[in-house]
Amino acid sequence: MSRSLRHGALAATAIVFSIASLAACGAGNDAATLQVRPDSAATTSGDISVQNANLITQPERDAEGPAVVSATLFNNGTQKQTLDTVSLPGTSASVKLHAAKGSGPIEVPAGGSVVLGGKGNASAVIENGREAAKNGSVQNVVFKFSTTGEVPLGVLVVPATSFFTGFGPSSLPTAPSKPATSPSNTPSGSATAGAGQPGSESDTDVPGDGESGVPSQD
Repeated sequence: MSRSLRHGALAATAIVFSIASLAACGAGNDAATLQVRPDSAATTSGDISVQNANLITQPERDAEGPAVVSATLFNNGTQKQTLDTVSLPGTSASVKLHAAKGSGPIEVPAGGSVVLGGKGNASAVIENGREAAKNGSVQNVVFKFSTTGEVPLGVLVVPATSFFTGFGPSSLPTAPSKPATSPSNTPSGSATAGAGQPGSESDTDVPGDGESGVPSQD
């Protein structure tokens, strides 16, 4: 094969690959590029790095229940730190922190990491999720650590669907309905225990004061 033919073959091959790549990008919901997890917020302050941060709401738009802040917290320092608070500036929502085990603080070990959200992990729960920002918007979140202090960043608000299903909140349990009052087991008008029962003495059978119940002897 001549040099010009070889060059032509290489050029044709490059064009085929380019077309294939463009086709994959525009192939719709089944395109490989759409299977990549969406970008999430990340920032670094001092020894602390916050990555994959999102505010995840209920999967249904109008569902009542909590929301959560999901993130991975990295401690690049030589001393452990605790996550003291997570707050949402500009809202009245409060965030409750829960360690993965026990009731102590959420500790980020030196040279280690902690995941917020997901089964078996620590959690940052917004009890009234409706007070959080709307899906698709960006909400400011401030993580406050024991040594590094406040680490603010803007996170995307997303529903607990698709990639975020396993990290989202659970719906609040429905309060059980009040059971109907059952009738008393004691029939109406029945005698109280010990009165008129077999083997018991009624008031009329009890001797009066000073009486022995034994006939007197003249």
